[in-house]
Amino acid sequence: MATSTVPARETRRGPNNILLKTVMAASGLFFVGYLLLHMYGNLQILFGREAFDDYAHHLRVFGEGMVPENGVLWIARILLLVSLVAHVWAGMALWRRAGAARSTRYAGKRKATYGSVYAKAMRWGGLAILLFVIFHILHFTTQTITLAGEHASPAERVISSFQLWWGVLIYVVAMIAVGMHLTHGIYAACMTLGLNTSVKRGELIRRISTVVTLIIVVGFLIPPFAILFGFVD
Repeated sequence: MATSTVPARETRRGPNNILLKTVMAASGLFFVGYLLLHMYGNLQILFGREAFDDYAHHLRVFGEGMVPENGVLWIARILLLVSLVAHVWAGMALWRRAGAARSTRYAGKRKATYGSVYAKAMRWGGLAILLFVIFHILHFTTQTITLAGEHASPAERVISSFQLWWGVLIYVVAMIAVGMHLTHGIYAACMTLGLNTSVKRGELIRRISTVVTLIIVVGFLIPPFAILFGFVD
């Protein structure tokens, strides 16, 4: 008697995959915009301690008169937190569904494809970035974790941390994970949102995603190395 190799159809609960991918794409592109702004802020350290502290102060009082002190910062933090929760939730849901779809195994073991390897790198790289974000907040924002003591000045926190080679190494590893995630993530987000209207447009999006990734990674790594090698007093 012939038997079917197609697994029985299961009723999925929750949003469909298109909605989940759209949530991931929108929240991911929001993070790209935030990273570019954050990178710009970090580069202020190249102009000296006072310039960086002034930048940090302006962030706290931005919109003064219309919102309380730190009001804009808290709005940004809430938006980032909502985007982070949405991004992780959608990613985990898609991850579980991908695993469930592979629950029926065949006798022959298939070789891993480029896509599957990249998907695993995206998932585990995303987890590494999440852990780094938590560490980054505990380090620079709350100072729950300190690499070179507590400092009231934001500039002092940055400079004292990156004068340590292993402090720079932590940052480098994190930026490698960010770069790998962004290289495919930006491109995939644009594909999900339907921006690839042609093969030529798809190649353009791929080039743009590579350039944006390089700008972000290099831009974030300039301050740590500038401080480590003594170019920032």
